[in-house]
Amino acid sequence: MKNLIVVLITCFVIHVFPQKIFIVDSKFDADFKVYVVNSKFDADLLVFKCESKFDAKENKGLWFFVDSKFDADKKIYFVDSKFDADLTIYFVNSKFDAGWRNRSKMHLLY
Repeated sequence: MKNLIVVLITCFVIHVFPQKIFIVDSKFDADFKVYVVNSKFDADLLVFKCESKFDAKENKGLWFFVDSKFDADKKIYFVDSKFDADLTIYFVNSKFDAGWRNRSKMHLLY
């Protein structure tokens, strides 16, 4: 019985918090605004671009970019200034480096 509960909770978490992202053309269509910083030390979130939507799960900075806003879990807009952004990100080369540096902004991706 405990194993069944663990499996159900895991499936719920993976389904509820996937990270399929769509880039919109207008900040008014976005769920939040993003700025890409030049240093991982300046970022709120370290993001790894996944090659499969199945790898983009939970709220750990593993993002899969989709081609349709209807397939997306979140819609983002890239801004030109970090002062206009709700979230600052830095793209990393390894999924093991992805993750939150500023946990106070985690609510943006729930």
